[in-house]
Amino acid sequence: MLGKHTTKLLAGLIVIFLFSGCGPRESSESGAVQEHQTWAEKLGFPSDKRVIIFHADDMGMCDEANEGTIFLMENNLIQSAAAMAPCPAYEDAIKWAIDNPEADIGIHLTLTNEWSTHNWGPVADPDEVPGLVNPDGNMWRSVQEVVMNATPEEVEKELRAQIEKTLAMGYRPDHMDTHMGTLYASNDFTEIYLRLAEEYRIPAMVIDFSDPEVVDGFKKSGYPVSERLIELIENYSMPKLDYFSSVPKGNTYEELRENFFEQIRSLKPGLTEIIFHPQVESEYGKTITGSWQQRAWEVELFADPVVKQFFKDEGLLFTNWREIMERFDS
Repeated sequence: MLGKHTTKLLAGLIVIFLFSGCGPRESSESGAVQEHQTWAEKLGFPSDKRVIIFHADDMGMCDEANEGTIFLMENNLIQSAAAMAPCPAYEDAIKWAIDNPEADIGIHLTLTNEWSTHNWGPVADPDEVPGLVNPDGNMWRSVQEVVMNATPEEVEKELRAQIEKTLAMGYRPDHMDTHMGTLYASNDFTEIYLRLAEEYRIPAMVIDFSDPEVVDGFKKSGYPVSERLIELIENYSMPKLDYFSSVPKGNTYEELRENFFEQIRSLKPGLTEIIFHPQVESEYGKTITGSWQQRAWEVELFADPVVKQFFKDEGLLFTNWREIMERFDS
């Protein structure tokens, strides 16, 4: 396991790593981009195109999250989503996915329970994963607490339980990713995450570190990119992202939308996943998280005619993990 000092550094930075943008390539002083084949190119997309996955996290967390995500998916406004197996509304989310087989729905592997009023525990027997359970019987609130208390063996047991629960319901996830970035907060956890992705052949959300400029960019920004992490990702044989970010915040809906437009304009060609957390507004939803307004605006954002026209004007291409795997396998 990691020392406490390193653990705190990783846990403190990992959320920034996963929820802030960091470009896939930096331009040289002359303005030219160094030669590097993106994953978009490897998968057969045009080399000059920005290929986007708009991805909804936290499906299954509550009814409000399901409702917001399903609205966007049913109206073809986003490309992908992932649901949280330990959470109260997970079964409803998976039933919808089974009834809508064209939808790209993954599993949002979950080791934390960050809310104070809306709780869940592990899928595995709590007695078999005691390091994942806090004194209240729920999962830990923070990534740091998971890294400091859970063993890799407990993490693997819980991740398998979440995947097997989903398969037992009759649904095979289209991809997997990590709630709150927890599986990137420890190299041991990352190794398990990538190994399970290959074992089950369910593609994981992974950023390509083969370009030294990408690695240097993260390191210069203070992100915990270890040599072992680089090696783990290099040895991972399934598709990877060139770029990863999240929908930016705003004090008003109009400010959020303009910040989002600036984010899209700044993207370089390649395969990008941008995550967000849609949740319809409700009185109960307001008791779960203080970010309920941002989450409600994110539902509005992707349904906004101005936004849809902006996507057309920018010439974006869209994909999802199912298409990525079809292109990869062919």
